[in-house]
Amino acid sequence: MATIESRLVERGIVLPDAPAPQANYVPYVVAGNLIHVSGQIPIDGDGTLIKGRVGADLSLDEGQRAARLCTLNIDAQVRRACDGNLDRVRRVVRIGGFINAAPDFDQHAILLNAASDLLVEIFGDAGRHARFAVGAGSLPFNVAIEIDAVFELR
Repeated sequence: MATIESRLVERGIVLPDAPAPQANYVPYVVAGNLIHVSGQIPIDGDGTLIKGRVGADLSLDEGQRAARLCTLNIDAQVRRACDGNLDRVRRVVRIGGFINAAPDFDQHAILLNAASDLLVEIFGDAGRHARFAVGAGSLPFNVAIEIDAVFELR
């Protein structure tokens, strides 16, 4: 059976270093056998944020790239919470996406599929999860999207 780390390598997926919180909160909390990951924003390795409103400043494709970055940052936080061993993850329980969207943007679910698809790619069937995707009038730092998550540990 392949490990999660080998699956990452096989698919060319590189997790970033877990980003530091941008305000007064912790990046995750382990409560019992659940990891609650604070909202992660689309920040890449060099500190660049993907900013703007999807459907106005950004295309759907750019929003999906931002969702993927958020998900990589979530997985980096989970890896840290698991002391580097992602095989401790039993399943992804839930994700929630807040999308900085233009008033007429209506493809929230399609945009968040980029995050859901990546979680299934990484964790297989254990990556299937409950979720919500909603539009927001604004987000911190004017980022395109913020995603939080809950994972269950073995």
